[in-house]
Amino acid sequence: MAPPLNRVHDAPDVEDDDTTSTDSSTATRPSGVMVKPVANAIRILRYLSQTGAPERGADIARHLSINPSTCFNILRTLVAEDVIDFNPLSKMYSAGLGLAKLVDQLITQGQRIELAKPFMEELAAKFHVTVTLWRRMGTDRIVLVSSEASPTDLRIDMPTGQRLPLLMGASGRLFAGQLGLSESEARREFDTMRWSRPISFETYWREVGRARRRGWAVDDGYFANGVVSVAAPVRDPAGAIAFTVSAVMIRGHHDDAGLESLGESLRDMGAQLAATLF
Repeated sequence: MAPPLNRVHDAPDVEDDDTTSTDSSTATRPSGVMVKPVANAIRILRYLSQTGAPERGADIARHLSINPSTCFNILRTLVAEDVIDFNPLSKMYSAGLGLAKLVDQLITQGQRIELAKPFMEELAAKFHVTVTLWRRMGTDRIVLVSSEASPTDLRIDMPTGQRLPLLMGASGRLFAGQLGLSESEARREFDTMRWSRPISFETYWREVGRARRRGWAVDDGYFANGVVSVAAPVRDPAGAIAFTVSAVMIRGHHDDAGLESLGESLRDMGAQLAATLF
């Protein structure tokens, strides 16, 4: 909740106009879906960050060619969200501590992921696999944020930024075990997924239970034909799976004993990464 002073404002509270004027810079942007209030909020944040000095709402609206009432409503929202500051005496807005914290969190997470790379490189070299780090995004996706390939042998290169359904692959078996889904709920989700190699729900559900018991999971070429992945969780301080660390290899590269050793190593590394990423 914002403090009471955040409700002080310097313009009448009128209905927001999403379709009013924009500056010439928007005309040169690529065509596509654009939510104007969001675009204008970003322009306001960029402007306040660049000026480095407090500004009145009317001056911000005039400089950015935004309808004054629209600009005021965006400013009021940004203040309520603790992203910018408002001084009720001078009636001026400035980039707030909240914005600095957001930027700092992004930088810090990127730096922490960099610190995780030596662990990934070591395991990739030891087992001759590609090691990947996936981050949970929202309620239904994971995104690849880091990848380290083995320096020798056959390499599987995986570019960062890939997104997968939350319950897919080896990582998905870990999340399915954490979410507390009933068997019928899990079956409904399973039926929406497309697998490269046929797998029954019964087999998938057994593997979910096995992953829960031993702390790591395997996808034996079901997600990507001919590719085996082994994954372990990286838990946040509350115990929820925030990341997964996964090893990817050509099917047959390791026998059952090798996969067991790899899974246990990934499980141990997940605990190490938790200390690094949080």
